[in-house]
Amino acid sequence: MSRGLVGSLPPHLGNLSFLREFILQNNSFYGEIPEEFGRLRRLVFLEFSNNSLSGGIPRNLSRCPNLNYINLIDNNLNGVIIPELGSMYKLEVLGLGLNNLSGTIPPFIGNLTNLVSLALSYCGLRGKIPESIVHLRSLAFITLLNNELIGEIPSGLYNISSIYDFLLGHNRLQGNIPWDIGFTLPKLRFFHLAQNDLHGPIPLSLSNASFLEYIHLFSNNFTGKMKIYFDRLPSLRELFISSNNIEGDVSFIISTLTNCSNLKAVEASYNFFSGSLPQSMANLSSQLLYLDLGENLIQGTIPSGIQNLIALSRISFLGNFLEGPIPSGIGKLSKALAIELQANGLTNEIPSSLGNLTLLNHVDLSDNNLRGTIPQSLSNCTNLLYIDLSFNNLIGSIPQDVISLSSISILFNLAHNAFTGSIPPEVGSLYNLLELDLSGNRLSGVIPSTLGSCIALGRLHLENNSLQGQIPVELGALKGLEDLDLSQNNLSGSIPSFLGNELYLKNLNLSFNELQGEVPTQGVFQNQSAISVEGNKNLCGGLDFLNLPPCSSTTYSKKKHFSNLLKILIPMLGAVVIFLAISCIIYIFVHRRRILRKIQSSMPLFEGMFLRLSYADLLKATDGFSETNFLGLGRFGSVYRGIVDEKQLSIAVKVLHLHIKGASKSFMSECNAIKEIRHRNLLKILSVCESIDFQGNNFKALVYEFMANGSLDKWFHNGHDEIESESGRNLSITQKLNILIDVAYAVEYLHHGTNSIVIHGDLKPSNILLDENMIAHVGDFGLAKVISNIYPAYEGSSSSVAIKGTFGYIPPEYGMTNSMTMKGDVYSFGILVMEMFTNIRPTDDVALNVHPSLHHFVNHALRSQEMNIVDQIFDLHEDTDDNMKIKIKYCLKSVLEIGVACSMELPKDRMMMTDVVLELDKIRKAYLAE
Repeated sequence: MSRGLVGSLPPHLGNLSFLREFILQNNSFYGEIPEEFGRLRRLVFLEFSNNSLSGGIPRNLSRCPNLNYINLIDNNLNGVIIPELGSMYKLEVLGLGLNNLSGTIPPFIGNLTNLVSLALSYCGLRGKIPESIVHLRSLAFITLLNNELIGEIPSGLYNISSIYDFLLGHNRLQGNIPWDIGFTLPKLRFFHLAQNDLHGPIPLSLSNASFLEYIHLFSNNFTGKMKIYFDRLPSLRELFISSNNIEGDVSFIISTLTNCSNLKAVEASYNFFSGSLPQSMANLSSQLLYLDLGENLIQGTIPSGIQNLIALSRISFLGNFLEGPIPSGIGKLSKALAIELQANGLTNEIPSSLGNLTLLNHVDLSDNNLRGTIPQSLSNCTNLLYIDLSFNNLIGSIPQDVISLSSISILFNLAHNAFTGSIPPEVGSLYNLLELDLSGNRLSGVIPSTLGSCIALGRLHLENNSLQGQIPVELGALKGLEDLDLSQNNLSGSIPSFLGNELYLKNLNLSFNELQGEVPTQGVFQNQSAISVEGNKNLCGGLDFLNLPPCSSTTYSKKKHFSNLLKILIPMLGAVVIFLAISCIIYIFVHRRRILRKIQSSMPLFEGMFLRLSYADLLKATDGFSETNFLGLGRFGSVYRGIVDEKQLSIAVKVLHLHIKGASKSFMSECNAIKEIRHRNLLKILSVCESIDFQGNNFKALVYEFMANGSLDKWFHNGHDEIESESGRNLSITQKLNILIDVAYAVEYLHHGTNSIVIHGDLKPSNILLDENMIAHVGDFGLAKVISNIYPAYEGSSSSVAIKGTFGYIPPEYGMTNSMTMKGDVYSFGILVMEMFTNIRPTDDVALNVHPSLHHFVNHALRSQEMNIVDQIFDLHEDTDDNMKIKIKYCLKSVLEIGVACSMELPKDRMMMTDVVLELDKIRKAYLAE
């Protein structure tokens, strides 16, 4: 079981001849599985999933005649599936997924006729599925996901009536689904054939598989009409049929889905569904989280009854033929995170009720016929990351409170409307923004110098307006800018040299302005296909391909005079040059080996990254990774404080200990997890460095914003020299609530805020950092997993990736399954809540000597009449106002109840993070109310 164990498996374990069960999942064991395990003739149960074991599958395991359970999922095993497994006739469970196996699925798999569960997902297996697999008549669970399998699925596999989980998606399988599948697989629960090359109709007989909970058939070539009667599938939770060529009446589909009371997700985009959205949409499941009908042929209006779907977190009707207004009732969907209604024919004004959706982080209403102004209420959406209102008929000025929403970090697009006035200087608040597009409007005035504060900008489009004045020098601070378009304005003055010698532009359009003077010749100005300066009558010089007139003769005379001056100075400088040359030769000779090893590079993993830091830069910034700059030691690396001289920027540098098993894997996991996520409560990465140090060793480091107030752990548990308070009791209740809400927002964003669902996997106080304003930032994504980039991970639809974590914060189900779910993070959050308000670690024996867990202790105290946990935790002084006492007790009790609700033993009993955020916000407002 999971205990954070590390090391190799000693061969002498093979001497434990009476051993029947060997359970070591969710640890960090490495090396090969000893062949001596073949001596364990009484062994029945072998569970080694989620470690770092390497080598091949031990052939001697076939000498364990009683083995009926083998789970080696999520290791680093290689080689083929060994033929010796074909003689292990007692095997009921075989799990080899998430390894680096090669070859094909061997035909001898068909000899294991007692197999109930076969898990070979994410193995890199090729070839066809062997026909012999149809001999596994007891099979209940089969998963061959994410391999490179080809050919048709053996028809006999559809006739094994005991199968309830049929997962063959993400391969290159062909053929069609048998028409009678609903009769031959009556127990079918999870049907996953997504991302293959299957064709033909989706069989009507699936209506007979009344136990179906998950239908995942997206990204195939299915055709014909959708005729399934979903009202006969009362247990249906997820329907994913997008990216096919299916036809049908959307009204029929939605109406029959209203009987599915457990429905949580529908994705039917990129098909040919037609008709109108029915009013019966209001009767869909109140648990529905995700509704995507985009890119179809749907007409009519958006039903007002959509406001009844109160659990919706994502709505997408993009790319249809919808018309009429956006219902004002959409503002009642308080859990909405993303609204995508672009590319329709919607009219009227943007409803002000959108401002009620305070969790909203993605809104796209572009390419419609919307009119009026931007509602001021949108400034309430303080979690907004992406807003696109382009290609509409919007008018008025750009609201200052909206353009100053510092949370917007991905896109702010108001292009091709009729906005007037100037660009508000508050635009400088968008310091994390990647793309700003205000083109095609009627904006006037100057380009605000505050744009220089938007240091993350990679794309800036202001073309086709009436802007005037000079190009501000402050734009030279936008070191990550790649695409700049200022064309078709009234800009004057010269072209700043920083556009060529300081920025790394890939596209620059300055055409049709009133610019004058010499065109620079460096950087982007050397690339004919990357720049345009036409339509500026008073420009001169530049490279030949621009065909501009030469600049004035005065400039030429100055150059000639300077040349003559050099001829006079050359003899005088000769001796100095010779001396310097000799010095350089000596220096190179002495230090040549060091210089050869000094290979410095930054790894450009992140789009929009603006800091380019090498090993030498980090060495200098941290004073040689000195002990005085040491901040702490993590599982896979050390953290140092540093100062980047050029910007006087405080940074935190996490240097990976590459000699530790799993460090490189942690590095890549963190890079993959954070490269596409941006949120004010996530620790911001500034740079990634993968290089070689001056001793010739590999070097990897992650560079973050420095957090002045350290980790939350050190505020609660003594030992932080830089923090005056000795425990979390010295934090006010308001501070604790603010920190908790910050963390909740971050986790909720990871789970629901992007197309890729990120599971943190190691949520605990030491991974929560506090900045100078005591704002919390969740960090350390070394164990994180991106488990989907197509649809959210709802309850019951978890990743098949096992995880590691920290003892005390790991949910109980992780010791029994290799699934990774959002509810695992929720459990860890619940433990964090109780730890913050009790100052008790989940592993403390002193406080928990009577209770098995922190959850049990707090739950018992809340329910018990014998003790008042609020009085026990918080020292209420005699002079405390009675009303304040009531507030404090209500607040603490309510928060602890959330902690208990999040840390329930069963995942299905835990809260969703969207609900957690809402409840915590209510508690904070009640506590702060006068």
